[in-house]
Amino acid sequence: MRTCKRCGGIMVPQEVAGRLMLVCNSCHYSESMGRGKMKRESVLVVEEEEKPAPTTHTICPSCGHDRAYWWIRQTRAADEPSTRFYKCVKCGKVWREYV
Repeated sequence: MRTCKRCGGIMVPQEVAGRLMLVCNSCHYSESMGRGKMKRESVLVVEEEEKPAPTTHTICPSCGHDRAYWWIRQTRAADEPSTRFYKCVKCGKVWREYV
């Protein structure tokens, strides 16, 4: 993304009289893109390591294992209780319990 030299607005590519130009959305200043293609900017994606959720003793409805990860989310209105989610340590089944 390039910005306008005059006003700082965003320059967008447009075809003007058969030539590819960068034109400002705000003040309509334009400049040639040159012979090369526009340079693509890369985006760095940083994935954080997942922190393990706490576990509790509960029975999985799918495989019967006795340990599951748990977490709480507010899934309904703010004046209603939260929802507790479980994920089986063994088979990965997820289920919920309304508190």
